[in-house]
Amino acid sequence: MVVEAKRIDIPRLEGHHCFACGTANPIGLKLTFYNMNDTVCADITLGKNHEGWQNMAHGGIISTLLDEVMAWTIMYFKRIFFVTRKMEVKYIRPVLIGVPLTVKGRLMKDRKPPYVGAVADILDDKKQLLVRAKGEFVEIPKDKLELLPDGYKQEVIELFSKFGEGVLLNS
Repeated sequence: MVVEAKRIDIPRLEGHHCFACGTANPIGLKLTFYNMNDTVCADITLGKNHEGWQNMAHGGIISTLLDEVMAWTIMYFKRIFFVTRKMEVKYIRPVLIGVPLTVKGRLMKDRKPPYVGAVADILDDKKQLLVRAKGEFVEIPKDKLELLPDGYKQEVIELFSKFGEGVLLNS
């Protein structure tokens, strides 16, 4: 018996200018995320404003999608403050504009604190793998959190509380 994964919409911060997920950026991607078991996903169809070569998405936009879904995967499952340390991207097939895409992120389990690993994929509407990325992220130590703007820090802590109980993964 195959159990269907249940989609859980993930709350987001409103009014921020993040190019990938901000609601206040007029030229941003405005990504919204949802959880499917151990995976965080976002759906998007890129347009002409995201084009590199003719009818193909720009590589920087593609990298942004991958970095952002890995970041939201870490926020959702780990509830920590962190920064991206490095990311490796493997372009497998062209990412065409005008085609519905799903971006998926998962935690990697082989990293020791303060490092957190994640992987991300971009699939097209036929579920073909187009791009894969691996990222390494570094948790910001608690004694360095005072360097973050107070308002932002408080908003993220409130966002973590909206994620609900039972989703925290200690991997």
